[in-house]
Amino acid sequence: MRENDELEGERLYSRLLKLLKSKGVGGATVLKAIIGYGTTGEYHYEGIEVLSYNLPVVVKFVEKEEKVNSLLEELTKYVEKGLITIERAQVWVSS
Repeated sequence: MRENDELEGERLYSRLLKLLKSKGVGGATVLKAIIGYGTTGEYHYEGIEVLSYNLPVVVKFVEKEEKVNSLLEELTKYVEKGLITIERAQVWVSS
């Protein structure tokens, strides 16, 4: 998705974080791209001075498979234009 995408007057990434928190997901992160392009092939980059101009963002979270699967239907209601990817992760904890 892009950082300026909104749902009912609120940034979509912020709305997704609130949803994930309300569903008991332990943590989530929004990552902002420096440069990117999508299916149109159009680059999303305005130079170092204007890095905040509607660039791609990614919302990431790590959760058990069962919980991710239970969230998918609701997440697809929020993300009308964009991608939802599911990846297997191996969690490593530093001691």
